Amino acid sequence: MTRSITVLGATGSIGDSTLDLIRRNRDDWRVEVLTANGNTDKLAALAREFGAALAVCGDEGCLPALRAALAGSGIVAAGGEQALVEAAMRPVDMTVAAIVGCAGLAPVMAAAERGGTIALANKEALVAAGDVLMAAARQGGATLLPTDSEHNAIFQCLAGNRIEHVRSITLTASGGPLRTWSMEQLAAATPAQAVAHPNWDMGAKISVDSATMFNKGLELIEAWHLFPVGLDKLKIVVHPQSVIHSMVEYRDGSTLAQLGPSDMRVPIASCLAWPERMDTPCTPLDLAALGQLTFEAPDEQRFPATRLSRQAAEAGGAMPAVLNAANEVAVAAFLAGHLSFTRIAVIVEETMARYAPSAPAALAEVLAVDREARAQAQGLLETA
Repeated sequence: MTRSITVLGATGSIGDSTLDLIRRNRDDWRVEVLTANGNTDKLAALAREFGAALAVCGDEGCLPALRAALAGSGIVAAGGEQALVEAAMRPVDMTVAAIVGCAGLAPVMAAAERGGTIALANKEALVAAGDVLMAAARQGGATLLPTDSEHNAIFQCLAGNRIEHVRSITLTASGGPLRTWSMEQLAAATPAQAVAHPNWDMGAKISVDSATMFNKGLELIEAWHLFPVGLDKLKIVVHPQSVIHSMVEYRDGSTLAQLGPSDMRVPIASCLAWPERMDTPCTPLDLAALGQLTFEAPDEQRFPATRLSRQAAEAGGAMPAVLNAANEVAVAAFLAGHLSFTRIAVIVEETMARYAPSAPAALAEVLAVDREARAQAQGLLETA
């Protein structure tokens, strides 16, 4: 049976992987909506290839270019934040939520309120607005399928088991490209070095987050919302080979782990086919060729991001949103060459110190916290 799908963030790495799988299974899918921020040429080409009904650019200033690129195709073009929200509200069988950053919050909320199945790849939606999003999903009857490799691994390890039987959940972290560097080396790390991930092909922001370990800290907060076992039962272990994507330990001492290649098409395929399975073109694991799998505890002296993320989750309320906003500002400054690598965590910690953990009750309140925290972080950058 053909299913309809919307891909929010179609031109990014998650969008690329999703559309690659759909391309290989064209008879199974009808593409309803594709969105991007400002890459109108690629968005238009994809919309034409997949016969989308609607293409939306988040940057409204790019709308004339998108309309020109789609001229004569019959595909409707729209632009701006409200257009993204309206696109997410269109009824489809599955929505892939892959817009990076807080720009994806409002569309994800709209999809959750509408209901249906959401393959969630937008970390910030759960980190910044976890309580609000989960409440909207419950009220709208939405099904959230985690697309991050770690959360998808946990989801698979929990299948057929009861959450109350879980003793602990362990998220694995590659440690990124700077895992073995000294503090002195980290202080001098360049953006090019920080984004050169040894295992995964990702965008610049998430690659820096992997290098700082903020990616894993954000995932800890996500897991806290998705899998209600309690923060004390969530652990992180560094696993440089990125073969085991996460593990679940049960009360009887059994530990289930999900293994797979470092290819986002594996967890995306898990979501697209759920509750079934589908073929992927990914290279099968060769454990004999790998030789060994290694593990080590996180070093929170050199990489304090996981400590700060746990503190934000413990504080609750608006604090995860503050952490996320400050990190986005600091990473952007680092990528622009205006901030050293080790100062990213400092800016985040100093921004968090300026807030009390109030609890946003609606998306508008989350976005207000996000704006204020960004302004605070920017101010810290300017006085540094």
